[in-house]
Amino acid sequence: MSNKGVAAVFARYQRKPTQACLELVLETGWRWFMSKIVNKNPNLEYINRLLFKLKQLLPGILIAGVIALASQFIANHYGAPAMLLALLFGISLNFLGNEPHSKSGIAFSSQQLLRVGVALLGVRISGEVLTLLGWPIVMLVVASVIVTIGFGLSVSRIFGFRYRFAFLSAGAVAICGASAAMAIAAILPKDDRSEERLIFTVVGVTLLSTGSMIIYPILSALIGFDEQATGIFIGATVHDVAQVVGAGFSVSDETGNIAILVKLLRVVMLAPIIVIASIAIRILANTKNPTDNSPPIIPLFVVGFISLAVLRSTELIPDIFILIASEGSRWLLLIAIASVGLRTIPKDILSVGLAAVALLVAETAFLAVLVGFALQIL
Repeated sequence: MSNKGVAAVFARYQRKPTQACLELVLETGWRWFMSKIVNKNPNLEYINRLLFKLKQLLPGILIAGVIALASQFIANHYGAPAMLLALLFGISLNFLGNEPHSKSGIAFSSQQLLRVGVALLGVRISGEVLTLLGWPIVMLVVASVIVTIGFGLSVSRIFGFRYRFAFLSAGAVAICGASAAMAIAAILPKDDRSEERLIFTVVGVTLLSTGSMIIYPILSALIGFDEQATGIFIGATVHDVAQVVGAGFSVSDETGNIAILVKLLRVVMLAPIIVIASIAIRILANTKNPTDNSPPIIPLFVVGFISLAVLRSTELIPDIFILIASEGSRWLLLIAIASVGLRTIPKDILSVGLAAVALLVAETAFLAVLVGFALQIL
């Protein structure tokens, strides 16, 4: 180790000489061990680079992982939304997002692990959903997703927003809440306010979804929907899967099962919406900056999502893999949203303003009115 390295170690542990000596021994031993391996076989040099990269990323990933574990523990015992808890815990510990040792790992978790988590969502999709619901309900759900996104894009100017926040918020409302928001954010062009828009959308749709879980079963009874229609209404309007389960099974088992099927159909819409949006963004980028590198037509994580969905529908994936991939997706998304929180400054969220709240509420109300009216016609 160089003299500068020794000085740096002792500077960190001025009052703890024992820890300084221990770190020196470990660091020197590690460098000696790796130098022996690389010198004996130069082809293994990439292992050294890989381990060095892992050493950089691991602290940040572990911090986000601990937050995810704590969030899931509290969610299991007290019924709070795990996604919202992970986000809030991350925001409360946001000072760790600027620490040199954890910064790169947190950034990796919020971007790369997010994409892997979204891709693994594909194992939850099965072609049986289409046959069990019937084509009229399938067309209703597909139309409601498309029309709600169109509504958000068309009225966003009234609230003072452009297409980025409009598509992010409307897509989250129309498809599957926080998961959709994170998937959409992964393909949108980045700017200085990308993180705060994502954070606000995740918090907003989670809170609205929790409110809907309580209100929509009561509203369905007042309208006069039977158990089947109530299940369709809840599955087509409540944002997050956990709240769909809570609202549906609070009515009856039949309502809960139907609500889950309808919700899964909305999740199916995530892939085509992302593909179409990616193509539109690419065309727009080519129009404005023809010399710049354009984003890929279909992001790799969307290819993974579609591939897994197809394999699941053709029953080529064993059940144990479906279970592992589904749980893996949930944990990776929890870690990713915790990482997003770790990179967020609370005052930046508040700067989004009341107009953003109004837009999210308007999109949620529009979706509920649209589906409710369509069900009365059907």
